[in-house]
Amino acid sequence: MKTTEQSSLYDHLDKMGTLDILEAINAEDRKVPDAVAAAIPAIGQLVEGIVERIPLGGRVFYCGAGTSGRLGIVDASEILPTYGVDNTFIGLMAGGDQAIRHAVEGAEDASEQGWKDLQPYSLGPHDTLVGISASGSAPYVVGALKAARAAGLLTAAVTNNPGSPVTEVAQVPIVAEVGPEFVTGSTRMKAGTSAKLILNMISTASMIRLGHVQGNKMVDMQLTNQKLVDRGTRMIMDGTGITDYDKARELLLRHGHVRAAVEAYLNSK
Repeated sequence: MKTTEQSSLYDHLDKMGTLDILEAINAEDRKVPDAVAAAIPAIGQLVEGIVERIPLGGRVFYCGAGTSGRLGIVDASEILPTYGVDNTFIGLMAGGDQAIRHAVEGAEDASEQGWKDLQPYSLGPHDTLVGISASGSAPYVVGALKAARAAGLLTAAVTNNPGSPVTEVAQVPIVAEVGPEFVTGSTRMKAGTSAKLILNMISTASMIRLGHVQGNKMVDMQLTNQKLVDRGTRMIMDGTGITDYDKARELLLRHGHVRAAVEAYLNSK
């Protein structure tokens, strides 16, 4: 039986008090970071492959169903505002955009649909497909990985079940063995948390390696709200030695992002 389908280590949940439920969930959640840590060598292998390919025009596609698909879309959607990089990380899920909010019955069972959903993107050998499936057996994901690998893409899988179909078809299987869920089979819990952590690691490490972070600052972030304008202003003050907040803010707004503002100021000295 798949680990993610095994019976919870807890029983009679319906008889437990609120604090007992919360403490038990938290006890299970604490197992997730160790499971992710064990997968770091595989995550590192994938990141190395990605940072070789993106400068050549490659992109990273996340492909999943249900919770897994939604997590991929969330991670991909945050790359542009955080790092100023557009159309590099792209999330797709079984059932299309409508499935982000509402379950689309049977969508994950269509084994050829994942590859069909990728066709508008004119895929090439510098692209990467990361299939996300807690069970490791979603036909939508397995089918997409098989076709992508045959087409010459770099393929990786994020799953919670060793030996599952996605680990057989992906070149880089990433397995976080988080154990049975607190509520039996509810993979939006520990399995979902592990996928969120792994996707954060993949995208963040890739963006750092590709130069979109200087020191520890997001120097290419978009100025989409006042909080980020304030953050960018303080980054400029820190990076240039400017002590006048208004001067640093004006410099940021004139150049559009932190990197350009700091470079322009330092080049003018």
